[in-house]
Amino acid sequence: MTMTPRERMLTALDNKRPDRLPCQVHGWMNYYLKTYLNGADWYEANRKLGFDYAIYVSPTYRYEPGALANWEVRTVDLGTDADGNHTFEEFITTPGGRLHKIYSQNAFTTWDTEPLLKTVADFELWDRYCPVPSGADLSEIDRTRDKLGELGIVRSHPFSPGQGSPWQSFCTLFGTQEAILLGMDEPETLHHILDAILEKTLKVTRFWEGTRADMVEVGGGAGSSTVISPDFYREFGLPCDIRQNRLFHELGLKVVNHFCGGLMPMLELVVQSEADGLETMTPPSMGGDCDLAKASAQVGDRLFFIGGFDQNAGFERGNPVLVRKMVFDCFEATRDHAGYIIAPSDHFFFGDPANLKAFTDACRECVY
Repeated sequence: MTMTPRERMLTALDNKRPDRLPCQVHGWMNYYLKTYLNGADWYEANRKLGFDYAIYVSPTYRYEPGALANWEVRTVDLGTDADGNHTFEEFITTPGGRLHKIYSQNAFTTWDTEPLLKTVADFELWDRYCPVPSGADLSEIDRTRDKLGELGIVRSHPFSPGQGSPWQSFCTLFGTQEAILLGMDEPETLHHILDAILEKTLKVTRFWEGTRADMVEVGGGAGSSTVISPDFYREFGLPCDIRQNRLFHELGLKVVNHFCGGLMPMLELVVQSEADGLETMTPPSMGGDCDLAKASAQVGDRLFFIGGFDQNAGFERGNPVLVRKMVFDCFEATRDHAGYIIAPSDHFFFGDPANLKAFTDACRECVY
């Protein structure tokens, strides 16, 4: 029986066996759309190249005017360097003091060169005055769900100041190395900080009641085993993730843990976090450590997987023949459990569209 793309993807998210291998991208990058697809939007790109649709839409939030007034942001343009990196300085004024950060952006992405928080005192200032929503608007998710119909699924991101979980968010605010050292030197302080971030996320997540999104993405690369040890995650990441994931389940959402890096030593911990799935299954050729066959054999009966495809070797440097082989390799590695959506291992910016079309064509051949 042939499934619709939505049925196919939801079957994989239930860790069951669809008609054939589902496929998505982990979000379309504007650079790729402009450079290779004549400025197509996400819908056009998926249709043209034959992907099952995964559209990323989160709620929009409402804030009380008083909360916004306590968080005044002034941005100063510092110009563009010879490499095309455009840098900005941000000054935040609160009733209790000022915070400061520097960030840069280029044609591909945006990154911090100086984090917003440098001390625990800075965190306390942020915790007291950073605005927290007083409500959420789910209408854009509704419109996306109606537009998609049977074409695919809607994915959302949590309300969090960095990415998908308190640990990742604090690393974004404070710096990853500095956050690790704080946990080693002052564990109780780090627990306090992560609990404070978590409480904000839980408060806002309760506004999601009635969301028609299908899945939410938690975690982040800072939780990967190429950044921290399993013991560190067990102490600082896992307790927060369990509470967060349980609330998302109460709202009817599937939860995928996004560890874009090393994950093999973390597999059982992801199960313990009560996530439903794991991504990005990054292979060693891209700096991760994922062995899809071993991961599937160990936890494939308890977690679905998304990712696993080396887009550098396949999309950027490969050809349709190689891409087809790589797709079949991923399919064979996971087919015993079959809760698998093949996808490039995180974002990509380069690659002949013919290679992407070969990718989706090969998925149609991978029949269970």
